[in-house]
Amino acid sequence: MLSRVANTMYWMNRYIERAENYARFMDVNFNLSLESPPDVEEQWKPLVVITGDWPMYETRYKNIDKHRVIYFLGFDPKNPNSIYSCITNARENARSVRSEITKEVWEQINSIYFFVKEGLEKKLWKSKDPRLFFKKVREDCQLLYGIFDATISRNDGWHFGKIGQLVERADKTSRVMDVKYHVLLSTPQEVGSPLDLMQWAALLKSVSAYDMYRKKYGKLTALNISEFLILDKKFPRSMLCCLIHAEKSLQEITGSTGGFSNEAEKQLGKLKSELEFLDISDIFEMGLHEYLDDFQIRLNGVSLSLYNSFFAAQSQVQIHQ
Repeated sequence: MLSRVANTMYWMNRYIERAENYARFMDVNFNLSLESPPDVEEQWKPLVVITGDWPMYETRYKNIDKHRVIYFLGFDPKNPNSIYSCITNARENARSVRSEITKEVWEQINSIYFFVKEGLEKKLWKSKDPRLFFKKVREDCQLLYGIFDATISRNDGWHFGKIGQLVERADKTSRVMDVKYHVLLSTPQEVGSPLDLMQWAALLKSVSAYDMYRKKYGKLTALNISEFLILDKKFPRSMLCCLIHAEKSLQEITGSTGGFSNEAEKQLGKLKSELEFLDISDIFEMGLHEYLDDFQIRLNGVSLSLYNSFFAAQSQVQIHQ
């Protein structure tokens, strides 16, 4: 497969996954803000921090404001990671590999694009309750995942797309955990409080993990929630589960049955194996924030090694971290 096509499929899926994650984060955060004390900064700053775009936000706005945050993360064409920008980029990538995807995939991406564009034109970030917009974006992206899986052969293009989706998903799960641990809960006295438990429940809901977590563990505890979102091998949004399936797709592309044949396989396999041989007490002993920060750096390294190993020769798509 041409490196340009592989790179485009990879980033098309990363952009869709990023948009879907932003939509779910904002939906859950809006619900949480209705039940929280009326402190705008504490409610909305963590949402920008999760995305890694806080430095960009600071350069453009002096204050944290609900409508500004919703616009910045949802609709801002100048923010390369906003939902609008991600969907626009995904559509442009899909257009450039139109022959590699199905009519159904192309039509669904177009449908999402025009829906989000209409939201920008109608200035929905100013509405009293934008949750229906974010719910629709999330559902439409999930429908696209299903169409992508149901209509495209399991060729190299499908696997590169799957790797992009899984790398993005693992990154966002690690970020949402990190911001809960270090930003939302400001004092040790609040650990175990009703506010603390409400925030942990919101974290689970933001990655659609609440029902599966309660089925496995029942009671909400920081240790069990961290174990579920980092180390669970069966929950599809856990960091380890994402890496397991990303490695399987990479091995399908390379034909590798063991070991590694390039730097991307080496780095991805090493990161996945280390997670498999950790337990949650090891991670808490290192420091949860320190571990998650290191994970994000190394996952960016995996993305860079994928670029160098497969995409560099004819790349036409810009990488966004």
